[in-house]
Amino acid sequence: MATTVSTQRGQVYIGELPQDFLRIAPTHHQQQQQVQVQLDAQAARQLQYGGSVATVGRLSITVVQAKLAKNYGMTRMDPYCRVRLGYAVYETPTAHNGAKNPRWNKVIQCTVPPGVDSFYLEIFDERAFSMDDRIAWTHVTIPESLREGILVDEWFSLSGRQGDDKEGMINLVMSYASMPAGMIPPVVLMPARGGLYQPGMGYIPIAGVPGVYNQGVVPMPMLPAMPMPPAVPVVAASQVAECSEEDLKALQDMFPNLDPQVNTSAILPAHVYLAR
Repeated sequence: MATTVSTQRGQVYIGELPQDFLRIAPTHHQQQQQVQVQLDAQAARQLQYGGSVATVGRLSITVVQAKLAKNYGMTRMDPYCRVRLGYAVYETPTAHNGAKNPRWNKVIQCTVPPGVDSFYLEIFDERAFSMDDRIAWTHVTIPESLREGILVDEWFSLSGRQGDDKEGMINLVMSYASMPAGMIPPVVLMPARGGLYQPGMGYIPIAGVPGVYNQGVVPMPMLPAMPMPPAVPVVAASQVAECSEEDLKALQDMFPNLDPQVNTSAILPAHVYLAR
């Protein structure tokens, strides 16, 4: 404990300072606010995960690769996966030029709400100028062996245009863990791709609203074109009135010290202006 010593400048502490040193004790109203915040967070977890908030399941899904039956389109496909578990949607990066053998190796950490025992997986071909094309899908039931701590590494059949379970296969590695609900705050997941999501169709682009802007580029509105100034008519040399002797003589009388050639060059622009 610190001891108090009196000096010329006042009392000082020597030794270990107390825990409440330079700390303002919370008032009764602040303590009530903290308790209310904790109760609100607990109520939010109850709404998201159901009545039980003691533990929440955390499912780890590694989307390794897929072997598809056909490459749709004139060019090599750019596939990506979308996983829907409960009310949450997760996506993998796009395997550019993956075609029939895309590889992702993407680890997705999913929260399993109470009562949910399966998830839905879809494979889309990313398009640049049209909506993404859904090429394969499957419904995966979460194995019960995961809850016993067993790692599952399996290939699951895919359905698509070729028929049920005829569109190829996808390799998934899954593991499961139970975590306290307080360690997982409620999260609102926003889709990474712009547009309006339609089940089974993907995200449909909205006209006039780009999905993603280039980094560092701010979209600017189109400004109306400024009107061009009217063109100045060109007067041909033949249309310019010639200087008469009387004009030159009058100018010479006004400026007797000027050279006659200078008088002629000065009077020509006036004739050109009058001709316009």
